[in-house]
Amino acid sequence: MTAPAFLPSHIVPPDGMATWSAPDATRPTVPLDPLLPVQVVERRGDWALALCSNGWSAWVDGRLLLPIPHRPPAAGQPPARTADPRPLLGAVESELGRYRRLVEELAAGRLDGESFGQRTRGMRVGVVVDGEAVWLYDARHERWCYCDGVSLATYAVAAGPSVRSGEEDAPDPPGSPDSQDPPAGAYEASPVDGGAANGPPPAPTRLGDFR
Repeated sequence: MTAPAFLPSHIVPPDGMATWSAPDATRPTVPLDPLLPVQVVERRGDWALALCSNGWSAWVDGRLLLPIPHRPPAAGQPPARTADPRPLLGAVESELGRYRRLVEELAAGRLDGESFGQRTRGMRVGVVVDGEAVWLYDARHERWCYCDGVSLATYAVAAGPSVRSGEEDAPDPPGSPDSQDPPAGAYEASPVDGGAANGPPPAPTRLGDFR
């Protein structure tokens, strides 16, 4: 029986990346070389099982892998689209609005300090706007995303990979920066792929690198 062909779906970031023998941060193994092509064969939450061309595989932080652009769509197919930043922008705006309303209730005396603390517990919002560029915190995936106005891509992760109950088999919306099966050419204009119109942002990194 012929072994399945190796079909790389992602490449390792320019700085290389850590690997683990299981989706467990206490079981590290040898790191992957920079820009190494890999094939993602399984996902569990933030974790991805990366298969190398020599048959060796290991678990990695799937949020940091760089997707390889798919071949151009065939004639007659609709134009490819990048990861849409608007859903995350809307989520950040909604959460910030909720916080502001609670602050107004506190200032007006309709909410005491204890209730304010209880109702804001667990809220996490982050946004940095610099001209056409914006960095948004994605609380669901515990990561920062970079947006140039037309595309969205993971910029940094705030915590190690985790397996979330009920999310292992739930695919992300097509075209999202975490989608396992993006439409053809879905990442051709993504900043991490070097296709943004105004140049790519810095390579994905971990928040610990900022210290």
